[in-house]
Amino acid sequence: MAEHEPTSEQLAQIAAENEEDEHSVNYKPPAQKTIEEIQALDQDDESLRKYKEALLGPVPSTVDPCAPNVVVTKLTLVCADAPGPLQLDLTGDLEKFKKESFTLKEGVEYKIKISFKVNKEIVSGLKYQQQTYRKGVRLDKTNYMVGSYGPRADEYEFLTPVEEAPKGLLARACYNMKSLFTDDDKTSHLIWEWNLNICKDWKN
Repeated sequence: MAEHEPTSEQLAQIAAENEEDEHSVNYKPPAQKTIEEIQALDQDDESLRKYKEALLGPVPSTVDPCAPNVVVTKLTLVCADAPGPLQLDLTGDLEKFKKESFTLKEGVEYKIKISFKVNKEIVSGLKYQQQTYRKGVRLDKTNYMVGSYGPRADEYEFLTPVEEAPKGLLARACYNMKSLFTDDDKTSHLIWEWNLNICKDWKN
């Protein structure tokens, strides 16, 4: 099948077509406030106090003070056509995912779901960044704005828009994905790599 592999020029052209203007957004994050500071504001305004309680929810009282504020727990490929679950547990050994790969049938529609917890303080401007590589050449870089979240006991879930797996003989290959979960403060909450194998059928 070597004769069907794309040339380095073709890969470079794909990368150029997918390149984004990373400097097009001029965004300044708001000043950060702790949960305690927000709750202390406007204590005399009963309606505002109740609104903040409804908005922020109960702050978890049993959080380990040494625990990180944001914990990314799972990555799931949500695909109605998949014969089984496609999920990575991101709370364990991340190195093993470099040796494993998801298999997607070419042309299927799917979404990426990121599950995460916020433990102690409000986090502003969470972002999920994903870079796609093939044979060491970066083909694509995508930034997803996740949003701002307050602490709570339950996990949050973020779903990307629907994507379509590439299709065609040249598209069938293993792609290396480099993922980053970050925020307005440029804190890297988690960095991990995983592989996506595009095949003609699910069984390949």
